[in-house]
Amino acid sequence: IYLLIFTFILNVLFTQGGKIYFEFGIIRITQEGLHIGAFMLIRLVLLIIGASLLTLVTRPIQLTDALESMLSPFKKLGLPAHELAMMMTIALRFIPTLLDETDKIMKAQMARGADFESNNLISRAKSMIPLLVPLFISAFRRADELAMAMESRCYHGGEGRTRLKQIRYENKDYVAIFILIIYLVITIIMRFINFRY
Repeated sequence: IYLLIFTFILNVLFTQGGKIYFEFGIIRITQEGLHIGAFMLIRLVLLIIGASLLTLVTRPIQLTDALESMLSPFKKLGLPAHELAMMMTIALRFIPTLLDETDKIMKAQMARGADFESNNLISRAKSMIPLLVPLFISAFRRADELAMAMESRCYHGGEGRTRLKQIRYENKDYVAIFILIIYLVITIIMRFINFRY
């Protein structure tokens, strides 16, 4: 929640243009700033919801296999498809874990007297700094544990790996790809005609 609020405030304060709603010294809140701030806020919320939903309903093996299958045409260009798919899957799986870890650290800091509910933006930003060190240490510890677990299972990337189930495209997959391509084309056309959304 704090990241969303912080992103919105930064966009509102540093994006200029359009009708001015509020001005105090160098601080200026404009119509364009509010539009961009709201747009970025909605974008981040949808990204978090989508990533969380994807990792909650899909097993890591399925996710890795699907990503590898999508990236497999790039193998001819020397791109390590399996390794990239594995990295993306691990990153997606760690998002909910890191959010949970952040919540635990914040509660521990609040028990020690840290003020995350302050109305003062500067004091709230200062109280966020002590969160970073334990969060990074926790992330590195988890990464080290994961690396040791993969090593102990003799993981060597995609070489010599076989699949129990082969992934095949179905009709609904082609429909989803078609809808995404149409959305992409419409988005590019809107950008070219300078349409603001």
